[in-house]
Amino acid sequence: MSVNFCGIELAHPVVNSSGTFDPLAARRAFGDAAFTNFPFSAHVTKTITVAARQGNRPPRLWEAPTSLINSIGLPNKGIERWLAEDYPQLRELPVPLIVNVMGFDTDELIQLVGAVAQLADVVAIELNVSCPNVETGTIIGSDPDECSRTVNAVRGLTTLPLIVKLTPNATDPAAVALAAQEAGADAISMINTLRGLALDPTTLEPWLGGGTGGVSGPAVKAVALAQTASVCAAVSIPIIGMGGIDSGHAAREFLAAGATLVAVGTASFTDPTAGSRISAELGAMTAH
Repeated sequence: MSVNFCGIELAHPVVNSSGTFDPLAARRAFGDAAFTNFPFSAHVTKTITVAARQGNRPPRLWEAPTSLINSIGLPNKGIERWLAEDYPQLRELPVPLIVNVMGFDTDELIQLVGAVAQLADVVAIELNVSCPNVETGTIIGSDPDECSRTVNAVRGLTTLPLIVKLTPNATDPAAVALAAQEAGADAISMINTLRGLALDPTTLEPWLGGGTGGVSGPAVKAVALAQTASVCAAVSIPIIGMGGIDSGHAAREFLAAGATLVAVGTASFTDPTAGSRISAELGAMTAH
């Protein structure tokens, strides 16, 4: 099941979605076996910002029968501490490393990409464009012009593949993906979570500390599959499809829709080895 993604040779097409699998926490919990038997063919880091972030106030999760709503808020150490503390450990992973970054304005994004592009063991950079641009108030990933300007701002800073992670909360995701491609993006990853609201059953007030949150899990798969197919038909660059993938069959559907890789997210919360299981199931299907 080996696959070439933007010139990167991967053992199989199953990776993690950003922020849903922490290999350093896994190693603390399960020992070195968490690295030796790594469940994905590449590791995509959680989103890194310039300054450290505490994230949203709790509660941060709401569980439903077929979905999860999170309001985590991108907690992270910031780029300086990540470089000093996390990167040296992530270099020990037996798979390629893809770094996800997010800037709140162009200058921040330039700083992040410039810092990550110099790292010897990073094979690609994923741009999280699902956040508001504080300069315009627009969610970058929902507007083709904003997305184009963002990719243009950093394209000249690195020869590494640039992956643009799109929000599904856009009028026309295919138009945004095409704008990213024309600005120099090498790949698209999608979908990010859908915006959702959970109410406290007693008070009927918002349950999550951040108010609304991002819906993920099997409940979003049909939306993710439709948007992935639409974008695959519009662009010629590779797509990482994600959204509710919890089995080899689900992964196969995204590949059939045109995705080159699939990413597992919420399934890893209940089963840290979900990536390995899904890869094995997919391999068994494609062998027949």
